Amino acid sequence: MPACDVPSEPVERLLPPEALAQTAPSLPEVTEPELVRHFVNLSTQNMSVDSHFYPLGSCTMKYNPKRNETLSSLAGLLGLHPYQRVETIQGMLSILHSLQEMLAEISGLEAVSLQPAAGAHGEMTALFVAAAYVRDTDPARNVVLIPDGAHGTNPASAAMAGFKTVEVKSTPGGLVDLDDLASKLDERTAVFMITNPNTLGIFERNIAKICQMVHDAGGLVYLDGANMNAILGVTRPGDFGADMMHFNPHKTFSGPHGGGGPGAGPIAVTGKLAPYLPVPVVKKSGEEYGLDFDRPKTIGRVRSFFGNTGVLVRTYCYLRTHGPEGLRRVSENAVLNANYLLSRVKHFLPVPQGDRCMHEFVATAQTLKRERGVSALDIGKRLLDYGFHAPTVYFPLIVHEALMIEPTESECRSTLDAFAEALFRVTEEDPDLLHHAPHTTSVSRPDEVRAARQPILKWAGPER
Repeated sequence: MPACDVPSEPVERLLPPEALAQTAPSLPEVTEPELVRHFVNLSTQNMSVDSHFYPLGSCTMKYNPKRNETLSSLAGLLGLHPYQRVETIQGMLSILHSLQEMLAEISGLEAVSLQPAAGAHGEMTALFVAAAYVRDTDPARNVVLIPDGAHGTNPASAAMAGFKTVEVKSTPGGLVDLDDLASKLDERTAVFMITNPNTLGIFERNIAKICQMVHDAGGLVYLDGANMNAILGVTRPGDFGADMMHFNPHKTFSGPHGGGGPGAGPIAVTGKLAPYLPVPVVKKSGEEYGLDFDRPKTIGRVRSFFGNTGVLVRTYCYLRTHGPEGLRRVSENAVLNANYLLSRVKHFLPVPQGDRCMHEFVATAQTLKRERGVSALDIGKRLLDYGFHAPTVYFPLIVHEALMIEPTESECRSTLDAFAEALFRVTEEDPDLLHHAPHTTSVSRPDEVRAARQPILKWAGPER
């Protein structure tokens, strides 16, 4: 290790006098039982996948196996330091190299980078890779086409990579409007971004044709991998024409999700885009692994050190647990659960895009809103009183009063039945009761805008 470069002087010499407190902060002094009870009681006021059903469409809140948490916390993995010499971390590099190979196989694409720290970050990284490729091959291409039902991060990632964005319309059935796409493909098209299955839970029947249209126009196809939980082991994005994609390990491979914690967003690309990837793990002679820094076209590091390896180890464990046949069963059960729940719900909450779905579906409360003044938000809030987390509401924007529901493969039939029955009871309840729901939580309907703009981040003392 290099010599410490942190000054060793006392803090009084490093900070000006006006920056030093003259008295100790007024913090609460409590006993250990008080402290433990405080946090245990707080935990009971929260919902979690371990305690409640989370039907969050698009967010895919599947169960996180505890064995993956245990394995990723083994001392030989948890205790590694990112500045260690490569020869001392061969076990970790072996795991990451195997993970790269498995993700390449699942995606049907040739090369993988594990560096990105989240799905949106992986999406942005892939767009930076596309931008570097375009600069080398056809700099005039500066437009990214995006369907109107896409995740909101799609246009943001494209803009951050320096592209202009153009919206592509959907058909009434929720699929890409091929005529509108054709009218917007030209010599400026760099990338077409598409989520498949899309945000309505529908598989794009024309995906191979769409990819061919984009390729014929000289563009690349980016596959938003947010909904891979529906097609694992069934079909591969590379096989139907995608040039690049990202994975959401927390959604597809059950890594920890939410709470602002560490994430990961690996990307996979075709061979022609591989030279632009951030440094990958490579296998050298024999059983030796290393990092490939000899990449003159790379876009460079996109994450401090290598990435969030703890999340990646959990992904590796999940994949090794299931294997190819198991991953296919994951998708089949996720699709089965979603269609079963759709069949229970469509009779009292219309599903505009039909009677079949992939891993999720989008119902609408538009009729309830018009006839009784009951909104999607009212329904979601009231479900908390029944012990269920709310579905995703108001997304995608192309469905008014949207309720986006995804049960995942984790849930059993009795849970799905209980949720459907609770949802039906809510739609039958008095509107005044719903407008003020939830009634059983310590906080009912906070001013979310004010909470975001004026958060209270410190203890204010006993007088408050």
